[in-house]
Amino acid sequence: MTPSKLLLVSYLSLISLSINGQHREGTAAATRYNNSTPPDDLNAPRPIEARDTVFIEEMTWMEVRDALNAGKTSIIIATGGIEQNGPYVALGKHNFVLRQDCEAIARLLGNALVAPIIPFVPEGHHNPKTHHMRYPGTISLTEETFEQLLIEIATSFKIHGFQQILLLGDSGDNQYGMDHVAKKLSTQWKSHPTTIYHIAEYYAPAAITEWLRNHGISEVDEGLHDRFRYEAQIATLDARHIRLSYRRKVGLTSINGVSLLPIETTKAIGWQLIEFQASRTAAAIRERKNNQSTTPPASSP
Repeated sequence: MTPSKLLLVSYLSLISLSINGQHREGTAAATRYNNSTPPDDLNAPRPIEARDTVFIEEMTWMEVRDALNAGKTSIIIATGGIEQNGPYVALGKHNFVLRQDCEAIARLLGNALVAPIIPFVPEGHHNPKTHHMRYPGTISLTEETFEQLLIEIATSFKIHGFQQILLLGDSGDNQYGMDHVAKKLSTQWKSHPTTIYHIAEYYAPAAITEWLRNHGISEVDEGLHDRFRYEAQIATLDARHIRLSYRRKVGLTSINGVSLLPIETTKAIGWQLIEFQASRTAAAIRERKNNQSTTPPASSP
């Protein structure tokens, strides 16, 4: 056999071995993940102390399991967005606010955890571009895709044993889809102990505006998709998200006629807003659970 033919035969043999190996590996993986028998380690004791967090993504699966067994059977599924928010605030505005609010809500409830905040929501049409999609960086889903995303996330938590699924959102454009999904799944799950609610009370711009006015803060709209309440709450997480250090350099440290300085005062207001949002939302959730009422209509965008 010539050297070139020998090389070809060796090459083909390697390909065959690789294909056979991948086939065996794929078969084993399919068997492993399709097997209905629970793995032996599902009941294994947690070897270390659990972290003190309410965020599912920061927990190990053992910590989630043990939290469920300890009675933390409510899950908050929050929807934010990736959208333009004027020249100062990062695209993740709603997600930053939700992280602060949802932790406070979960800790007030005492029996709740928080799912990874959903940043992908309807923000406008793709072609032609409308609404926030006209601005670079915005990510938009169709209403159908958004609702299917919510359905599959909620179903995942139902399968894991969560008894109360709570949908809430920090943007007006998210409200219809969450309300629709909550009503749809409530009908489908009628004979199942898991309940799902759209907590429309969370999204209440008018209530927040009134709270600010009662605390001596009135805004004059400057035509930006931005508000003092957002910047104050975001500052409690990370003032870099509102570009404060850069704004100081050029004297643009106000929004809608309200100064952000001193930033410590703004942060203090931000924490008060978080407490306000958390207390009123937790109260609405407790009332919903006690009354087992139907989901209220979505708020207007």
